[in-house]
Amino acid sequence: MAATLGWFALGLLMLALGGDSTVKGVSGLAQRLGLRPFTAGVLLLAFATSLPELVVNLRAVWIGQPYLALGNAMGSTIANLGLSLGLAALVAPLLLRARLLLPQLLAVVLAAVVMVGLGLDGRIGRVDGLVLVAGFVAVLAFVLRRGAAEAPDVREALAEHAVTSTMTAQNVVRLAIGLALLWFGARWVVGNGLALGEAWGLGPLLAGLLPVAIGTTLPEIAAAIAAARRGQGDLIAGHVFGSSLCNLLLVIGGTALVQPLALPASFVRVELPALLVLALLAWPMLRGDRRLSRGEGGLLVLVFVAWVVLELLLL
Repeated sequence: MAATLGWFALGLLMLALGGDSTVKGVSGLAQRLGLRPFTAGVLLLAFATSLPELVVNLRAVWIGQPYLALGNAMGSTIANLGLSLGLAALVAPLLLRARLLLPQLLAVVLAAVVMVGLGLDGRIGRVDGLVLVAGFVAVLAFVLRRGAAEAPDVREALAEHAVTSTMTAQNVVRLAIGLALLWFGARWVVGNGLALGEAWGLGPLLAGLLPVAIGTTLPEIAAAIAAARRGQGDLIAGHVFGSSLCNLLLVIGGTALVQPLALPASFVRVELPALLVLALLAWPMLRGDRRLSRGEGGLLVLVFVAWVVLELLLL
């Protein structure tokens, strides 16, 4: 068990480092080719923190474990809304200035509702996957267009978020190292995550929902807490909402394009309702004074803990 935990933790570390290196490499090369720093910043909010989940899911589908892939994508989304956003607000109240954030949160709610509708027949097929991926592209296009109307200080903050070296050789090396780390990290996380789930009496879905999803979200939680201490509420919410949309639409949709996903009954009865509760709780909190207080952050964390307890009680 100790060895399994050790390899699992090492895999998570490699995923975090690999995702960061890959994103910096791609961002640097894209800016070298003329992509504006502000546009790069918006794209980083959408993709950066979801890259480990995407690679883990591709690995899980490759070895015939679609339930683990489904659980990881959904569990990461719930952990982002409950833990990343909630714990960051507990550290310091979050102030949101960017106007594109509330439409993103509304898109998260709508994405969950669409998934409920698509999953009523018990599966997410290739056509459903195409719908989800197309939805992600549409939301991303809207965010990029909406971002052009943001206040100069908000645009500057997003541009600063994407600042990195644009040296071609350095970014090619970053990309190569990042992809290698992601490859081996995903192998160790999936293999040892399944072993941990079996040892703890968890099936592939719950192994993806709990240890794998929470593990892959830990770097995001740490980054959110650090950003809260610096008063960067926009970046925290942008990462959480962008990652949630990426997981729900691109990761699950892309996974279904590779291999149609059969949905367990609990997915529509437990996991999707839990996601909707968290998103709907965050909506009025942020829509009014555009602030997330410590009390509201604590409520999000409590709902997340209640969901984990419910999942374990339903074993």
